[in-house]
Amino acid sequence: MQKGLEEQLGLYQKRIPIFTRSVQGPFRRFKTAMLVLAFAVYFLLPWLPWSRLDAPAQAILFDLPGRRFLIFELTVYPQNVIWLALLLFIAAILLFFVTGLVGRAFCGYFCFQTLWTDFFIWIEHKVQGERPARVRLYRQPWDREKIIKIGSTHALWVLASFWTGLTFVAYFTYAPQLVVDFFTGQAAAAAYITIGILTLSTYAAAGLMREQICTYVCPYGRFQSVMYEPETLAVHYDARRGEAAHGRATARAGQRTLAERHEKGLGDCVDCGLCVQVCPTGIDIRDGLQYKCISCGLCIDACNSIMDSFNYPRGLIRYDSEKNLGAAVPAAPRVQWKRLKTVGYGAALILMSATLAYSIGTRGSFDRAVNQIRQPLYVVLSNGDIRNRYQIRITNKVGEEQTYLISARGIPGEALDLGNFREITVKPGHSGLVQASVRLSPQQAAQIRHFEIVITPRGKPAEARSEAVRFDGPGRRP
Repeated sequence: MQKGLEEQLGLYQKRIPIFTRSVQGPFRRFKTAMLVLAFAVYFLLPWLPWSRLDAPAQAILFDLPGRRFLIFELTVYPQNVIWLALLLFIAAILLFFVTGLVGRAFCGYFCFQTLWTDFFIWIEHKVQGERPARVRLYRQPWDREKIIKIGSTHALWVLASFWTGLTFVAYFTYAPQLVVDFFTGQAAAAAYITIGILTLSTYAAAGLMREQICTYVCPYGRFQSVMYEPETLAVHYDARRGEAAHGRATARAGQRTLAERHEKGLGDCVDCGLCVQVCPTGIDIRDGLQYKCISCGLCIDACNSIMDSFNYPRGLIRYDSEKNLGAAVPAAPRVQWKRLKTVGYGAALILMSATLAYSIGTRGSFDRAVNQIRQPLYVVLSNGDIRNRYQIRITNKVGEEQTYLISARGIPGEALDLGNFREITVKPGHSGLVQASVRLSPQQAAQIRHFEIVITPRGKPAEARSEAVRFDGPGRRP
């Protein structure tokens, strides 16, 4: 039976165009503010100048040839992969934490798909008009008006998609030079390929597929239910109030006021359909919570505007929890965070964020590693002296060439042998190796089991770092 139903419905439904109606309200204003903020950050950051000694004057630059990420004053090297791991962990926990509190708020306001689709819908609205005009244009035969408006809409979509792709590539090279090279045919082949792919994918996702990305491509909508709890706030339709005993009905003569409707057993919903018309995924929230709902709140703005026009109480559609809706007398909706799972997410979020901030805040200007060469572990020289050998690796993490002085603490100064030099110069983002040996007399070796290798950047004694190492000799266990 189930198999037959799947074959009848199919795994993929042909897209039915959704023409959303404009709406005003706090949720719409918040979505617009997030859109403006996100676009300002994404499109303007590559053009923000930042003085650098060894790289283009760009605030954010992912320097792949130099194997480093330049983020304002912070330089991130492959050795800092732990930062990326912490950042991904924080992002995942933040998603779980927010979803447990307010449902799919990320989808409704911050997701890239939502932001770009919202912008493309805004373009469509500016070119083709409000929802009735767009529906009429869609249904009318192809004529001059339809060709101009539909063609202009798609042309602007392609332009926005192209600039999206160009901006993405600008994060990996000097933005002004990229624009010049791109339009003069001198950019790298990878730039043309990447921009082309991103242009097509953005145009298809935000312009053509839209809500189908959320329905068929994005996995979040499918597994979000495992993060929901009865106390989780989500967009709900108050069916008990909206349907009452005899369901919803239009507000015509004799059933326009609340008193008249309640006398006839009618709910507060006037069946205007505005909540469906403003929904970017085309669902009817009155059918209950659905995985297609992205919790953007536009249906709340639409419903509240209708309630205001009839002088009905607001909140027929609102952010609320299943637990509160099921109560005999629902209380005012509020975020309920005093739950074991939510507190656990919050504690993990604070801990990992503090760890990342501490790691970045206490980062040094260089990394060092001192490894004892264990083949052989030690050598007894002809005069009885004992020699251990060590390999010192220094990685320069600043944006300029740096010279490092190498010394030892805990052994006589003449015991450390670095060959013909006691310093090494390392380019930014690179590592340098120094072979060192320590030679002690039998009497000294009997007393010294550990000492320190000290590495000091020239002119920066406060940044000196030491590494404790072991000295081995006859009769000692490794």
